[in-house]
Amino acid sequence: MPSNNVKQLCEDAREKLKVSIEKLESFLNGYSLSDLSSQQQEGENAELFYKGLLSDLRHLLVFSEVAYEKLGVALRRPNFDTEFAERALYEVYHQCVNAYFYPKNEGYSEDGRYAYTGQEAIRFLFKPVQPARDIVLGVSNVYEELRDDLTYYENDYMTQQRMQRQK
Repeated sequence: MPSNNVKQLCEDAREKLKVSIEKLESFLNGYSLSDLSSQQQEGENAELFYKGLLSDLRHLLVFSEVAYEKLGVALRRPNFDTEFAERALYEVYHQCVNAYFYPKNEGYSEDGRYAYTGQEAIRFLFKPVQPARDIVLGVSNVYEELRDDLTYYENDYMTQQRMQRQK
């Protein structure tokens, strides 16, 4: 991929990650497990759900912050290193996007049947309180856009790397 395209992708991805990081930090700094689970009537089920959700959101935040920093390093270098930038974009896709769409604790998931209907494609395992629902849905557009922008890095990037090693 031409370096101008890679540089633009890095800039766009970095800006999108910045938005997500700000939202996730604000939520995680403002809500605790007891805050969220005390607003539910289901008791133990609610606590287990929120433990998993908060854990997944913390992981997403860390992956996003690391990727944001790597993209910043790529963009600040005096001579743009396309190979380093492509590796950073690959990591954005495989760590950040996948952490959002495939959370470890599976408190929510994407239901592709709703993707083209105008409805939210994210379905929760357990009905969350409004702030928890808002944060997950609030960052969904960022990770959907990143997924769309970086689909090349899902498979083609690693194929390209393998082919270069074989030469």
